[in-house]
Amino acid sequence: MKETIKLGLILFIITAISAGVLAVSNNLTKGKIAELEMAGSMEALKEIFGEDSKFKPLDEGKFNEIKGNNESVVEIFEAYSGENLNGYAIKMVSKGFGGDLVTLTGFSIDGNVKGMRLVEHSETKGLGSKAAEPEFYNKFADKIAAEEITVETISGATVTSKGVMAGVNAAREVFNTQLSN
Repeated sequence: MKETIKLGLILFIITAISAGVLAVSNNLTKGKIAELEMAGSMEALKEIFGEDSKFKPLDEGKFNEIKGNNESVVEIFEAYSGENLNGYAIKMVSKGFGGDLVTLTGFSIDGNVKGMRLVEHSETKGLGSKAAEPEFYNKFADKIAAEEITVETISGATVTSKGVMAGVNAAREVFNTQLSN
């Protein structure tokens, strides 16, 4: 009996130390991870709206209101050309074959899709991962945001394709109901 308690106590101590080390390493790396994610978002935003565009996060109050109505919203950016509001970019989470898909969809002020990028995924290499390639994401450009957006699916990656379209259409719904005038 004493041996069992001793082994249990040793296991508890090892587990507590491991949890502490993981917590410390998480705190040390979370800033860098957030920085890398933001850099990836900015790169995608510039691809969608152009190198000369400037971006700023949507007003926090407005963002929180939108996020309260739609938990799939990750971030919303305003896109500017000089001082003029050029459009919005909405980052959404949807479900794919391999897990979460994070899409970034840009909308122009006139109600058209400027472009879409798949910024995070864990889809099968060579199949679902094709959704992050220009041959697929360029199909979304110039679609009308007032209508449901559909594109031809990737052969062999229907679940991924439909997940991306779900993310784009959820972003379209946010744009139409919360951001367009």
